[in-house]
Amino acid sequence: MANRPLYIFKVPAYKPFTIKGIEVLELRRIQETGGGTVLVSLPKGWAERVGVKKGAVVAMSEREDGSILVDPRYGVEQAPKTAVISPTKNVRREITSRYLLGYDIIQVTTKERIHPNLRDDIKNAVRRLVGLEIIEENARSMTIQCLLEPSGFPPERILRREYLIAGGMHRDAISSLEEEDEHLAKMVAERDEEVDRLYFLLVRLLRAIIQNPRLGDSIGLSPLDCLDYRLVASFVEAIGDGSAEVAQALHGKGQVSLPKDFVSKLKAVSDEIYSMHEGAMRAFFTRNLSLAEEIIDKKDSIDRSLQSLAGLISGESQKALTLSSIVLGSLDRIVDHAIDIADSLTPK
Repeated sequence: MANRPLYIFKVPAYKPFTIKGIEVLELRRIQETGGGTVLVSLPKGWAERVGVKKGAVVAMSEREDGSILVDPRYGVEQAPKTAVISPTKNVRREITSRYLLGYDIIQVTTKERIHPNLRDDIKNAVRRLVGLEIIEENARSMTIQCLLEPSGFPPERILRREYLIAGGMHRDAISSLEEEDEHLAKMVAERDEEVDRLYFLLVRLLRAIIQNPRLGDSIGLSPLDCLDYRLVASFVEAIGDGSAEVAQALHGKGQVSLPKDFVSKLKAVSDEIYSMHEGAMRAFFTRNLSLAEEIIDKKDSIDRSLQSLAGLISGESQKALTLSSIVLGSLDRIVDHAIDIADSLTPK
């Protein structure tokens, strides 16, 4: 049989539109050659824009949902992303923002000399973000580079570490209250910064995975997984914040004694709350829906216990009332965060 000529047909051009929330460049009709090969042409405008020419090699990979990803940057090392900012009073926020957005190099420059106070702010911002280093510095500029290799930091490991610290803060915060140990309370508050460091690191890595699907494939995380990790990481960070609030309240109030009966019952309720968020994290990592449901079902009982504790402290001094109010409020919010973590696995 003579070979039939190959024709490539294109559906009439469409303006970009969305299907199930995904922007579609245009539609293409699948063709089949005489030998059974299936072909689809690539949009000419896209090929010109990304530099794909005859003979170029592109990488094709199958996504979790069955779609095909065509990557024209196969084997090409991407240039580092660079941001230039000015040393203003918001410089710490500016550096953190660029870090989370995935910039590799952050240049802080000005026509005048950088004020010593702003220079200290810049160095403090660098210290609180994992992987950042000041690689060049003079009177009018500072160059900061992120030395992280994303593939070397599995998000699951970072999230587990973040929770390990935040969970330990919860236990130690209540222990500092029980033992009236201001030194332990101060240590708990200081560990909140380490939780923040890991949270920022995880957000940066998750953004990198979403922007680079090949990285997600190598790590084993889909874009949907990244969303789940991002949400749970924020809840874990909030558990650390709540625990720090308890510790800071004790550290700032001097010698405040709470009734022993109140503290004893508070410790018991706190242990139940700890088991809730510990179980919620275990359910998240193992995708255990039944365990998540068990955690959610405990909320009403814990709420009643916290309300009962509030009634035990009504006749105490103003300092004791203030301290107990902060502690109970923080624990109540930690309960909500535990429920949020468990609820992230619940079928909608």
